[in-house]
Amino acid sequence: MPEVLTRRALNRATLERQSLLERSALSVPEMVERVAGLQAQTPHTWYVGLWSRIRDFDPVGAAGLLEDRTLVRIALMRSTIHLVTARDCLRWRPLVEPVIERVTQGAFGRHLRGLDLDAVAAAGREILDERPLTFGALGKELTSLFPGRDAAALAQVVRARVALVQIPPRGMWGRSGPIAHTSAEHWLGAPQAADPSFEDFVIRYLAAFGPATVMDVQAHCGLTRLREVIEPMGLRIFRNEEGRELYDLPDAPRPAEDTPAPVRFLYDYDNALLSFADRGRMGVLDPEQVRRAWPEHGPVPGPVLVDGTVAATWATARERGTTVLTVTPFAALAARHRDETEAEGERLLRLLAPADTHDVRVAAPW
Repeated sequence: MPEVLTRRALNRATLERQSLLERSALSVPEMVERVAGLQAQTPHTWYVGLWSRIRDFDPVGAAGLLEDRTLVRIALMRSTIHLVTARDCLRWRPLVEPVIERVTQGAFGRHLRGLDLDAVAAAGREILDERPLTFGALGKELTSLFPGRDAAALAQVVRARVALVQIPPRGMWGRSGPIAHTSAEHWLGAPQAADPSFEDFVIRYLAAFGPATVMDVQAHCGLTRLREVIEPMGLRIFRNEEGRELYDLPDAPRPAEDTPAPVRFLYDYDNALLSFADRGRMGVLDPEQVRRAWPEHGPVPGPVLVDGTVAATWATARERGTTVLTVTPFAALAARHRDETEAEGERLLRLLAPADTHDVRVAAPW
């Protein structure tokens, strides 16, 4: 019978692979590849994700990697914007294109009936490779070629069928800019992978998030029918406490479940929490906690890991030259955890607001 892994054992394995047990000396591109990309639909919060994982993290240096095209922000897993290296962009975009197509059809299908989608994509690629544009501007230009069609739908066809990167200054540390796009092939000067491998994709996922169920892998990327890919791969098999099969790389790290886990501030869309069908390994089980950590409306607060699981949220506000970081726990924190939270919060403020005075507050529990 396969070995059973407890939720706490799965938690420690994930924290180790996500460099959340101890900050790493890896470079930014190495870390981005280690964690299989960072969800980056907001232009700047992902910098906190790298800060939480890398020793002596330099956000200005990380931003420079967008300018020199080592890193890109592009729609990938779950049809959401991810920060990935150039080579992962070119390897992974063909694999997840069906997900982006499915999402586009679900949202805009009624506007696409009778439309030559290949022709729209080709026209959009030509326009964007000549001059990067926002989707609003792209849709307006496409309506002159496809009169009577919905501009937003036309732009989304291009997003689905052409690998589009958001170009700087969008996403640059301390700066921003319009959400302008061009094709990945044009921006990177290289074609997408001709023979992308689902097996390699699964290996990268497990290296970053495993051990995991088939449903976990599918939740990460949005693809379906991956069991037929995973089962023949000769992976090591465990079971979770509910009896479901977990797949993992044979030699991947699986720390003891009593391994200490430090307080860590994650960012709003951190894949350490989002890339599972079952988020229970990160302590996110209570529906009220889920609602508070990921509200349907309004800004999404950052989660705080205490002893490896989500135990609070954090947010910042500026008050007359002072940046205030407020931590709101789900339940009262033990004294040592409160002290550790305040110290880690002060370190985070030195990243986010180096010129301000700082105030870290632990609010009353929800």
